[in-house]
Amino acid sequence: MERDGELLSARPALETEGLRFLHVTVGSLLATYGWYILFSCILLYVVVQKLYIRLRALRQRQLDRAEAAAVEPDVVVKRQEALAAARLKMQEELNAQVEKHKEKLRQLEEEKRRQKIEMWDSMQEGKSYKQNARKPQEDDSPGPSTSSVIPKRKSDRKPLRGSGYNPLTGEGGGACSWRPGRRGPSSGG
Repeated sequence: MERDGELLSARPALETEGLRFLHVTVGSLLATYGWYILFSCILLYVVVQKLYIRLRALRQRQLDRAEAAAVEPDVVVKRQEALAAARLKMQEELNAQVEKHKEKLRQLEEEKRRQKIEMWDSMQEGKSYKQNARKPQEDDSPGPSTSSVIPKRKSDRKPLRGSGYNPLTGEGGGACSWRPGRRGPSSGG
């Protein structure tokens, strides 16, 4: 029994010592960092509240979208029909452009074939075939008519440099001239 009494008296001493240690440690921690802990808790509370409000609004929007999609299937069908009609219209326009392009290519092929036939005929007659090949190209050009345009003569122009100018020779004026480097080993150290 005596041992039981000693154990009981020893146990409260350990508990009181542990409580004192806890009190001193927590007290010094709160004394040192108390304001920081308080402001951190307040900031954490505000952030959690803001996130909760945003999360609730996001859930509400998702529910509204789900209800709108489930309630109005006619709108979805109309959108799909409009989309299909727009695609069909674009495809028809594309097909029309392709047909125009094919027709244009056929006309060009026909024109080339006709030119080759004319060229062959002119060669058989002994005429020059180059003159015949140039006429259709001049007719097709959408430029101004030849009667209103006065052609410039090349003799009116003054040449920019002399006929013997070569920039690599160093002749022809200017302070800069190119000279080839010395042959032989480099003399660097």
